[in-house]
Amino acid sequence: MPSLALDKETFFRRLKHLYDYWKNSKDENVRALSDVDAFTCAVGVDDYTMYSKSSSLQIWLFGYELTDTVSVFTSEGVHIIASKKKVEFLKPAENIKDSDCPSVKLITREKGGNDKDSIEKLIKAIKNSKNGKSVGIFGKEKYPGSFMDAWRTEFEKENFNNVDISSVIGYILSIKSENEITLIKKASLSSVDMFTKYLKEQIMEIIDADKKVKHIKLVEGLEAALTDKKYLPANVDPSQLEFCYPPIIQSGGNYSLKFSATSDKNILHFGVIICSLGTRYKSYCSNLIRTMIVNPTEEIKSNYEFLISLEEVLMSKLKAGYKLCDVYNAGIEFAKKEKPKLVDLLTKNFGFVMGIEFRESSLMIAPKTTACVKKGQVYNLCVGLSGLTNKDGADKESKVYALYVGDTVLVNEDTAATLLTPSKKKIKNIAIYLNDDDDDEEEDDEKENEPKQEPIVSRGKRTAVLESKLRMDSSSEEKRKLHQKELAVALNEAAKQRLAEQSSGKQAQKIRKSNVSYKNRNQMPQEKEVKDLKIYVDKKYETVILPVFGISVPFHIFTIKNISQSVEGDYTYLRINFFHPGAALARGESYFQNPEAMFVKELTYRSSNTREPGEQITASTNLMNAYRIIKEVQKKFKTREAEEKEKEDLVKQDTLVLSVNKGNPKLKDLYIRPNIVNKRMTGTLEAHSNGFRYNSVRGDKVDILYNNIKNAFFQPCDGEMIILLHFHLKHAIMFGKKKHLDVQFYTEVGEITTDLGKHQHMHDRDDLAAEQSERELRVKLKTAFKSFCEKVETVTKQEIEFDTPFRDLGFPGAPFRSTVLLQPTSGCLVNFTEWPPFVITLEDVELVHFERVQFHLKNFDMIFVFKDYQKKVVMVNAIPMNMLDHVKEWLNSCDIRYSEGIQSLNWTKIMKTITDDPEGFFENGGWTFLDPESDEEEGAADEEEEEDEPYEPSDVESFEESDDDGSEYSEASEDSDSDEEELGSSDESGKDWSDLEREAAEEDRDRNDFQDEYSKKKMGSSSGSRYNSSSSHKKSSSDKHSPSKSKSSSHHKSNSNSNHHSSSNRHSTSSGSHGKRSSGGEKRRHDDSGDRHSSKKHRK
Repeated sequence: MPSLALDKETFFRRLKHLYDYWKNSKDENVRALSDVDAFTCAVGVDDYTMYSKSSSLQIWLFGYELTDTVSVFTSEGVHIIASKKKVEFLKPAENIKDSDCPSVKLITREKGGNDKDSIEKLIKAIKNSKNGKSVGIFGKEKYPGSFMDAWRTEFEKENFNNVDISSVIGYILSIKSENEITLIKKASLSSVDMFTKYLKEQIMEIIDADKKVKHIKLVEGLEAALTDKKYLPANVDPSQLEFCYPPIIQSGGNYSLKFSATSDKNILHFGVIICSLGTRYKSYCSNLIRTMIVNPTEEIKSNYEFLISLEEVLMSKLKAGYKLCDVYNAGIEFAKKEKPKLVDLLTKNFGFVMGIEFRESSLMIAPKTTACVKKGQVYNLCVGLSGLTNKDGADKESKVYALYVGDTVLVNEDTAATLLTPSKKKIKNIAIYLNDDDDDEEEDDEKENEPKQEPIVSRGKRTAVLESKLRMDSSSEEKRKLHQKELAVALNEAAKQRLAEQSSGKQAQKIRKSNVSYKNRNQMPQEKEVKDLKIYVDKKYETVILPVFGISVPFHIFTIKNISQSVEGDYTYLRINFFHPGAALARGESYFQNPEAMFVKELTYRSSNTREPGEQITASTNLMNAYRIIKEVQKKFKTREAEEKEKEDLVKQDTLVLSVNKGNPKLKDLYIRPNIVNKRMTGTLEAHSNGFRYNSVRGDKVDILYNNIKNAFFQPCDGEMIILLHFHLKHAIMFGKKKHLDVQFYTEVGEITTDLGKHQHMHDRDDLAAEQSERELRVKLKTAFKSFCEKVETVTKQEIEFDTPFRDLGFPGAPFRSTVLLQPTSGCLVNFTEWPPFVITLEDVELVHFERVQFHLKNFDMIFVFKDYQKKVVMVNAIPMNMLDHVKEWLNSCDIRYSEGIQSLNWTKIMKTITDDPEGFFENGGWTFLDPESDEEEGAADEEEEEDEPYEPSDVESFEESDDDGSEYSEASEDSDSDEEELGSSDESGKDWSDLEREAAEEDRDRNDFQDEYSKKKMGSSSGSRYNSSSSHKKSSSDKHSPSKSKSSSHHKSNSNSNHHSSSNRHSTSSGSHGKRSSGGEKRRHDDSGDRHSSKKHRK
């Protein structure tokens, strides 16, 4: 074995540790070893034995298994008989002489196989050790082979008193050193990656594609994947990795919750699937058990969540000093309290110690094990339920099921056991939901009933598949609509209940603290300028003292609105404007406790610029100095007020508890957004006991506590130029003198900018090397970030779970100024690449409304309405029309109610109407007014507000080109559609201009005569829409037809045709005109300012 080397330091440290237990330990668990005079370890060659105590002891001491080797441990030292090569491997241990360590004596076996003389030397050494009578052995081990037979024959001749020390050696080896724990952690992460990256993905793919795959085939695939680096952690050598036991995959009602079970040849059943696998790295074992459930019922979910809770209880009790039987009993007590009917169905034990051997049978979490838990022990903690029945099972295989969960955990001193296999196991992570398509069954029935045809008509099958697909699409759309109707009913009911639980009173308005310059006259400054009735600025009290009618009057700086200085001829004027009732104030500000009092609006002071004889300075110098100082004090006051305003809504955070462990999860060379200072700097993000701390290279610190994180995200660099971690907080934190609800840490994985001046060949070696380097960097960074996330999830016990966006489900949209890729996650809709970030938490969303949904438009808008009606709605603009079905399907899968309309609504007024009278809103149908079929949408869109309003996108059509160049989402993108619109539709091709104008005039009359029922109930005869700005005709059309309104309005009211127009208009504000008048050459416009003026002309 020249290529292998003995680790002398580890060998002597562990050998000394073993002898200390033998000679000096008073531990009751090693008493059997203390009573023997010597003990032996004999390892032969056996291909069928994977684990044994003798081979485990060899691996623990030497680092390798040495076959056909006998070791005798005596009071003086260790005597080892082995072949020549093995002796050469162990030679370094023989040459070192240390008084503190036992000596090592090596005996080389004879070449001819006659080892009698060598064995007699070992027997003699046993007899010379202490009394030479009692010998410790591993009783159940009998290795085959001539050398082992010869050793047993000579040993049994001496009739020693044999004592089985298997459990004692197992106990000594159970307490792991730091190096051993490191190896077990690598093995555990390998088990996690094998399940997460390969097995779970394979099962998902099989279910998704409805494949028929046998259990044994999946196991064979796992064994092949074990040698592939892409399914393993980055720091693991595949050549040192093997399975602890053949992986076990069970489904279809046949379950055995034992590690001796084998995967059968049955086909994977899409029900409850139990997966057990464990990897062994450099001889150290780990284990992972997960149960995947397809379409779980509520009962199965409840049982599974109970099992997860039971495992957490056991982990909390698995501390140093506890007896293993007490840990077991704590689990049983919890089960009796939560699910007493399931106690008899639990596994007979809850796990065992692992290490070099997969299972230490003497250290099981069982009712009769009295051994104490020790720090450094590693347990395979596994809990299961078998023999469960599923009443709702669709087939025979689904009627009976089992649940099994297992993890590798490390025992600590005082805290709960540490999880070493951080694979997600909550029900949302392991459940797979499939949509039942009745059409498939119907199609199968149709195929069975069809007569068999000749092969010559094979093309007919392809047609049948296409028809089936169309029928399925139609069916899915109907199911979606049905689901949305159910959600609409549930939404209104939930909203009513939520509003009933909330307090009816409005939020108390914050009263601004009044600024008082001086509490009494004695505090007034006594400077000469005050006595001389000059303008004086008291910087300490931030007060300006002004002479008014011969009296010095103090004015606090916050009462001054602005100040100006001007020079006119020989005089300088200082004009001071004050805040007063009726003046424009900032939103939400109220300075005046008594607005009925008399206020000074402005003061003007004049001073001469000419210098009189004997004067050193002009009289206006005082005004100039006062102007300068007032400006300085005002600026300082406003800055301080702005900072206080930023801080007033801050929630006080707990103090970050720093962890002293060197192994804290850490990421280096990260940028932070938003920046702490103007200049971008790198820093280090480190996870501590109760939060993260970011240290910049300049020394700035940003603390983010775990309990303040609402959502945590990890966005890999796939398709992006940055890789990032993003935290969306519950309460804003302060850094850089500003409040922030979103904090992001990222690093770049490539060049953000491209040098267009480079004129190099596409196959240039430098470019190819740079691309290869970038690919390697991406893999390295992705691995580092993912490892950081997994470690944080483990440290926080899944309190913090990093969500990853689904890029495949993303769609473009413009939540702010630019169009970005919006990506759904499991609970949010996000975009992190552009700043500011966009984060919508779906559980906070009440409903989603689509605006400007018309066939001839390329884009539509999406409005998010939140459950908190006081919160402003969020709009995402410019979503491509071809993504509408995609977005609907996603929202429907998330159980979020959506609606659509052809117009842009005035959401500020809608939300104000709801918050003013929520009970009345829901009594009149609630959110049903958004449905295209409802009467409320027409009524809400029919009236219009008189006063000018801010820009609101609308669906107004006009005969002229839209000239709104300022709109980023103007109709310039729809030029390709406009030519077809100008030609008119096929239905209108026979009408001339006079017919179209007459119809437009009739619709104008109907529009003004129509009155919204909902608005009539709420507002009586008041005009102005509560919900949106209505669409109206173009100005030229209005001017042409408005004079005829008053003459014929009564006629149209009594005419039956008028009723027809009115009823059709109730469905949509301009549904009657859109179809006809778009063919007359109108173009759709977003800006409704021109239409408001047109509407005013009608009313005049």
